[in-house]
Amino acid sequence: MRFALFGAGRAGTIHARNIAAHPRAELGYIFDVDQAAAQRLTDARGGLVPSSPQQIWEADDVDAVLIASSTDTHVDLLRQAMRAGLPAYCEKPIDLDIEKVRMFVDDASVSDPPVFVGFRRRFQPEFSSMQRQVRDGAVGQIESIRIIARDFALAPLAFLQRSGGLLRDKMIHYFDLAPWLAAERPAELYATGSNLIDPVVGEMGDVDTAVAVLRFPSGALCTIENGRRAVYGFDDRVEIFGAEGMLQGGSAPAENLVRFNATGITQNRFPDYYGEESFAYALDAFISALESGAAVSPSLQDGYQAQLIAEAAIESMRTNRPVKLQWTS
Repeated sequence: MRFALFGAGRAGTIHARNIAAHPRAELGYIFDVDQAAAQRLTDARGGLVPSSPQQIWEADDVDAVLIASSTDTHVDLLRQAMRAGLPAYCEKPIDLDIEKVRMFVDDASVSDPPVFVGFRRRFQPEFSSMQRQVRDGAVGQIESIRIIARDFALAPLAFLQRSGGLLRDKMIHYFDLAPWLAAERPAELYATGSNLIDPVVGEMGDVDTAVAVLRFPSGALCTIENGRRAVYGFDDRVEIFGAEGMLQGGSAPAENLVRFNATGITQNRFPDYYGEESFAYALDAFISALESGAAVSPSLQDGYQAQLIAEAAIESMRTNRPVKLQWTS
């Protein structure tokens, strides 16, 4: 399967490596507004640097596109991919403007090529195993889900300024993960946040520490704790508690060894980054779905759903009130 990749930044670099390494995929083109960055990536991973995106849309040797460019370009590129008849893997979020996303979703037809949204937390082995076990009744009726997600260090301020904020950029992964694990969509949520790491984040109008509580129609509750810094490494964990048991999984020290001696009990810190392999697993799921004709998942509707939850959380944080979620389909 021959890919055209949009974006040669951090995410694009990871995707280029994974496409080049995949036995059933290859890089055809890499486009970035920074042509030098695109050229460096093609030199390392293969492919050509087109003079403009139009060269990709007119090419007859592209099977799919992978969109890892800046978020404000996603919807326009998705529309062009649809017109060209090309399936698309799109990094989250679909766009920072929920109305722009809504219009694109409304315009999309079931006959259009599929859109896969890159909620890769679903593809972390621990979390995908949890979902399968919950589906098979391992914990019985779910009563609560607890999600902890803390970056090892505050991201560069230049990135944070254009990221869309903690809830749209990072917590949105878990606004997708929680309903997927629970097999139901939240009916109500409450969110609150603080600035505890760097006051500059607050000056941007964002928070660096946040908690959201989701209530599902079954009565099950989910708490999501999100932070931009953890001095002991990347902390990403999930606990699912049910009437018949509990599942726990997530990041752990590379050497998961606990030492006991006369001075105390010690354990290695978490790695600075967790879950990079999920990029490769998500790519493989996209390719496999296209090859088999199966529905892609996470889908465009899944991406839209997670953004609606994120917008409700932002509204809750703004008003300091719970927000009810109404689902029409």
